Amino acid sequence: MLTRWCTTLLLFLLALALTLPVLALLASWTQFDTAARQVLAEMARSVLSDYALTSLLLCVSVALGVAVVGMASASAVTLFDFPGRRVFEWALLLPLAMPAYVVAYAYTDFLQFSGPLQTALREGFGLRGRVFPEIRNTAGAVWVFTFSLYPYVYLLARTALTERASQLMEAARLLGAPLSRRVREVALPLARPAVAAGVALALMETLADYGVSSYFGIQTFTAGIYKAWLAMDMPLAAAQLATMLLALVALLLWLERRAQARMRFASLRGQRAGSVDAQPVRLRGGRAWIAVLSCGLPILFGFVLPVLFMLRPLLGGWDGLPWTSFVQWAGNSVRLAAISAVAATLLALALAFALRTRGDGFTRAVVQLASLGYAVPGAVIVVGLLLPVGWMQKAAPDSGVGYWITATVLGIVWAYLVRFTAVALQSVQSGYARVPSSLDDSARMLGSTGLALAWRVHWPLLRRSTMAAALLVFVDVMKELPATLVLRPFNSDTLAVVAYQLARDERLGEAALPALTLVLVGLVPVVMLSRTLRAR
Repeated sequence: MLTRWCTTLLLFLLALALTLPVLALLASWTQFDTAARQVLAEMARSVLSDYALTSLLLCVSVALGVAVVGMASASAVTLFDFPGRRVFEWALLLPLAMPAYVVAYAYTDFLQFSGPLQTALREGFGLRGRVFPEIRNTAGAVWVFTFSLYPYVYLLARTALTERASQLMEAARLLGAPLSRRVREVALPLARPAVAAGVALALMETLADYGVSSYFGIQTFTAGIYKAWLAMDMPLAAAQLATMLLALVALLLWLERRAQARMRFASLRGQRAGSVDAQPVRLRGGRAWIAVLSCGLPILFGFVLPVLFMLRPLLGGWDGLPWTSFVQWAGNSVRLAAISAVAATLLALALAFALRTRGDGFTRAVVQLASLGYAVPGAVIVVGLLLPVGWMQKAAPDSGVGYWITATVLGIVWAYLVRFTAVALQSVQSGYARVPSSLDDSARMLGSTGLALAWRVHWPLLRRSTMAAALLVFVDVMKELPATLVLRPFNSDTLAVVAYQLARDERLGEAALPALTLVLVGLVPVVMLSRTLRAR
């Protein structure tokens, strides 16, 4: 009985720690006095409409872009057979390795007024002035986000079409339906929930972004949060903006969960309806070229060109690269990522084991709360953590809370755990799903319970899932920018922070080295995902 109470208390404290940023934001509205009302009114008159309209325009444009690009490429590699199809199946995942802010730096360096392309055109054709329009605007951000985030739609749509559409497409062909009608009336309706879920995930990443919006000078909610906190020294205004952003993310999360539920329903219907083995339709001539372009252009714009654009200044200034500083930046990134990966994986194992052995409503609620953390933007987490620190410092100035949160790794690791424990938890739970519950019953009959059950029975079967969870968290922490930018300890710049700072100072040649290092690190989970899909 005592052990059960201790477990419940630990779960409660864990849930409190992981939800503290959101709770702090909600608690900030209890301080809504006359001053807070004046701040909100001033924001409504000056910047709030710009933040809302820009974020809305960005979301609508990115949603259309990722839906079209992701669905077109997924339909091509799933429903049709054409030259290079097997390569495109995994190559379309490569933009997942490119952080959006790295893509923004690459295109800016190559296409800006002083970049190599416009310089060569002016010298070659005797032109003057700007040859191309400025890329650092909302349209440029839409381009960057579309070709960086379309793999979310591609991955889910491809899975949906692979599992459900091919058999029904074959049945429709046997009934005499032409190809255009089969695609329009069979494949697209079945993939619609998957596309909606992928679009929701892409929009959550868009709203959470800070690197692209700040570098391009776009007035989004995330950029406004940092401006209100760091530039204007108005924590309450930052909290109010963070709450609005959190409400938008909650809406997108609800839409994504609803779409996932519709995907499961469609899966059951598709499995009952599909009983005929289907083969992709062979394309030739012009149709084959259209399929190749629909798959090749996203890879070109989302991965190949940005990498080539970053390699040019890197190779050109190889002798002047700051290798000593680079080793320090990489060491800071690896240290923070390793600490966070180990801590997040241990929390995920504890939560998954508690859910496996207890399974009561409270445990399920705690696990559900932990699994929502990845949807919370880094800017929201930063404000949610620093607000209670400020309150405690004001109430007890000698407590030293501010030091421990902002001057040590405690604050930044806490923020990483709030955001990335969900990533580890998903991987561990997928491993537990392959462990039959009959093994637990057999182990209990043989006297293994509690930690002995976890160590002797579960751990050998969860080893690969646990390693995958730690690796995914490690990579995500390496690429994380918004939370790291504010909460990192003094003299602990990471690769992501340095790449952002160098690009902001127009030192894009020096930013190429840390940016490409992040791309190489990001390729690891892409390779793992590609191998998993091919194995399936």
